[in-house]
Amino acid sequence: MPRNDVTDAHRHPDITSMRGRHRGAGGATWWRLTVMRLGWLADRWPPRLPSKGDLLAGPSVALVLIPQSLAYAELAGVPPERGLYTAAAAPAIAAISGSSRYLQSGPVALTSLLAMGALAPLMATGTAEYAAHAALLAVLVGIVRVLLGLLRGGALSYLMSQPVLAGFTVGAAILIVASQVPTLLGVPSDADNPLTAAWHAVLTPAGWQPGPIVLGIATIAILLGGRKLHALFPGALIATVLGVLVATAGFGGPQVGAIPAGLPLPSLDLPWPAVGSLVLPAVVIALVGFAEPAAIARRYAAQENETWNPNREFFGQGVANLASGLMTGYPVGGSFSRTALNKLSGATSRWSAVLTGGWVLALLPLAPLLSGLPTAVLAGLVIAAAVSLVEVRPFREYWRLSLPQFGVAVPTLLATLLLAPRMERAVLLGVGLAIAVHLWRELRVDVERWLEDDTLHLRPRGVLYFGSAPDAERQIRAALNESPEIHQLVLHLDGIGRLDVTGVLALRNLLDRLALDGVDVHLDHVAPNAQRLVDRVLR
Repeated sequence: MPRNDVTDAHRHPDITSMRGRHRGAGGATWWRLTVMRLGWLADRWPPRLPSKGDLLAGPSVALVLIPQSLAYAELAGVPPERGLYTAAAAPAIAAISGSSRYLQSGPVALTSLLAMGALAPLMATGTAEYAAHAALLAVLVGIVRVLLGLLRGGALSYLMSQPVLAGFTVGAAILIVASQVPTLLGVPSDADNPLTAAWHAVLTPAGWQPGPIVLGIATIAILLGGRKLHALFPGALIATVLGVLVATAGFGGPQVGAIPAGLPLPSLDLPWPAVGSLVLPAVVIALVGFAEPAAIARRYAAQENETWNPNREFFGQGVANLASGLMTGYPVGGSFSRTALNKLSGATSRWSAVLTGGWVLALLPLAPLLSGLPTAVLAGLVIAAAVSLVEVRPFREYWRLSLPQFGVAVPTLLATLLLAPRMERAVLLGVGLAIAVHLWRELRVDVERWLEDDTLHLRPRGVLYFGSAPDAERQIRAALNESPEIHQLVLHLDGIGRLDVTGVLALRNLLDRLALDGVDVHLDHVAPNAQRLVDRVLR
């Protein structure tokens, strides 16, 4: 393992002993301890000098990121240069302050769609007001993630159930594709819901423009076909260059338009009065959008047998969003495709992402050369990226293994489509369904029974708490009524996952009644964490 990527477990001793060592020291502030818990910059940056692989991976990813940033800016509804500013600011900041040494952060399709969904109902896309609110949204997302990282809220990355994520992701991918259909066909639409806009464009063949259709389909073919040829195939770069050449040759379709050169100075001049209307979308984006970088970081950490710190990743993604917002960008996340390209290009450390941001920054003066890029090429880039988000296999598994989870995934998908552009409502609906399914399962306690002479054995399986105690008591009483001749009852509690006060009180009521009937009761295999409660209630 390279020196700069020694895991937190090796660099940082147990936090308990750390507290003991620093207790009473004047400099051991809460902030310092928090930073040490996160394994932050103090001893992780700078690493050793970049390797040859890092030097190659940096520009390789940058040449893909630049056209993608224009495409995702179009998807998010902000001017194209805002995508470039985001691409210049986010990768290096996320790499320095995050947990993964391979993760490439920046503009991504899913987060761009979520940003559009949060802002489009409030104002017209593409305006200066809209772009300012997008920057504010990025700052709010950053604040939420930074706080979650500092407060050790990384466990929240596991609380969004897989059926909810699967349903929302597929629904979002369909919306992403639908949002690009009008651009691909050359038929503009003012509809809020991307499905409505796509349907209108498809049903207006008189307005179809052959040029954008050919360019868009060619772009999709280059990207999807190139992936099958080789993982390092520079499809986005090739499609962009071809698009610029076609435009130079006189292509008359819609183009990106003027792109200013350079990078703006960081600014706090944001529409702060709008914070109240953007807090809920920011929280949703912070949590849902984190699923992608978290999955990427976990995957590559597992491959390299390294430790992944979700708290630090939350923090790193938060700082990246703060930087993006202050640079007039919009919310960012982690990219599967660019991270894979980064790894395959030979990246060995965080230097690769730092160099990616540096290359984007260095190439910003050349950005005006892309002003003639046909928007159909950007539509093709977005569609090709969205296709990779569509996975049918999880739905098949839910159908085969758990119908209740299937019943969470499908409604979440449908809600995502129907409630667009307010997709945060679909996420909340999915989370509500997942909680309802969980509670429904928790209410059920199965009681296994068998007889040995005059002894009845019962083994409840489930969680014995205030919600399930009545059902468990009913089943136990029914088993006793079916065996009136018994003189002894053995309750095996090793199948109880959790036991609360209400559950223990229900047991006490049962024991009191059985004592009056002359039945001896024995509790067997009480979990250690419940033994103290049982002793206190039943003594």
